[in-house]
Amino acid sequence: MSDDLDLAFMRLALEAAHVALSHDDVPVGCVLVSDGEVLAVGENRREIDHDPTAHAEMVALREAAQRRGRWRMDGVTAYVTLEPCVMCAGALLNARVQRVVIAAMDEKAGGVGSRYNLLSDPRLLHEAALSYDVGASESAALLREFFQARREDAGSA
Repeated sequence: MSDDLDLAFMRLALEAAHVALSHDDVPVGCVLVSDGEVLAVGENRREIDHDPTAHAEMVALREAAQRRGRWRMDGVTAYVTLEPCVMCAGALLNARVQRVVIAAMDEKAGGVGSRYNLLSDPRLLHEAALSYDVGASESAALLREFFQARREDAGSA
C-alpha cells in the first residue's frame, strides 16, 4: 500500500483514539482495512465498558469478524496508533492479519517490536508484515498529553 494511503488510514485510527479520549480512556485507535475498504474501527473502551480486554485492536477485530462472518482476517491490514500489547499482538496473530502499521512504539509493553516480537517470530503459527512510524508524532503527542493530564490530576488530589 502507498505511504499516502497508510497515512490516510492511520488518520482514521487517530480519530478513533480521540473518541477513546472523549470517554477518558487511553487514546488508542485501530482501523482494519481490506482491499482499500475499512472493515472496522475500534478505540480503547476499557473504562467505558469495564472490560480489561477492550483494547482498540480487540474491539476492531470483534467488529470485523462479525461483519465478515468469520474470524480469519486474511488480507487485512491493521492500523494502530500505539504498538499492540502482547494480548493484542496475540489476537492479531491468531486472526491471521496480514500486515500491521504502527504509529507510536510502546517501550514499556509493546508486543510487536519494543519488548517482544510476536508478529515476526517464525516459531509461531503466523507472521505479519510490519510498518512503523506512520503518524507517530501525532499519536505520541496525544498519549503524552493524556498521561501528563493524569499525573497532574493525581498530584492535585
